[in-house]
Amino acid sequence: MLKIKTFVFNPFQVNTYLLYDDTGQCVIIDPACYEDPEKLALADFVGKEGLNPVLALNTHCHIDHILGNNFVTGKFSIPLKVHKDSMVFIKNGKEYALSFGFEIEEIAMPDGFIAEGDIIEFGNRQLKVIHTPGHADGSICLYEHKAGVLFCGDVLFKSGIGRTDLPTGNYDNLISNIKEKLMLLPDDVVVYPGHGPDTTIGMEKRNNPFLLGNW
Repeated sequence: MLKIKTFVFNPFQVNTYLLYDDTGQCVIIDPACYEDPEKLALADFVGKEGLNPVLALNTHCHIDHILGNNFVTGKFSIPLKVHKDSMVFIKNGKEYALSFGFEIEEIAMPDGFIAEGDIIEFGNRQLKVIHTPGHADGSICLYEHKAGVLFCGDVLFKSGIGRTDLPTGNYDNLISNIKEKLMLLPDDVVVYPGHGPDTTIGMEKRNNPFLLGNW
């Protein structure tokens, strides 16, 4: 069974997800821990549950979602993977961080890139990569079909969508990707966003004011 642990980190209230199964292998999505107590909480959970972190992934590389990249890759000696179009945010991560009042070292460079259709395996699970730019270049969603769950970063929220007024944002692209890729998933798929509560594909089809239409 896929197990999901959610942490809410840093002043932007980012959802950091730890995914693991009975094998103990663990993937960390959007490491956002910034303060030392946040880092300790994540590390303590990993230790108490006897988990074996094997990979860190970013759904996109806005600074609030990558503040803990250096910590998790160093603490657990694991690789980091992102979409190649996210590199502009990583390369300028220290400057972006300072503009929001965060003091950090240079953001760790990824160990590899992920792209549309890639399958990421850990334990007995598979995450399919869905490329969904619009909120930010390099945005991806991660779909685990056996468990019926989707991790979508800041692409889709409960009754909302990601903002598109930041660098590389594009409203039309975002709406197209949501409708043409995410809304084709089964209605009962649980959506875990980058901020706020979870929802389902069916709930967003019926209630999201940005997506109302015939499905």
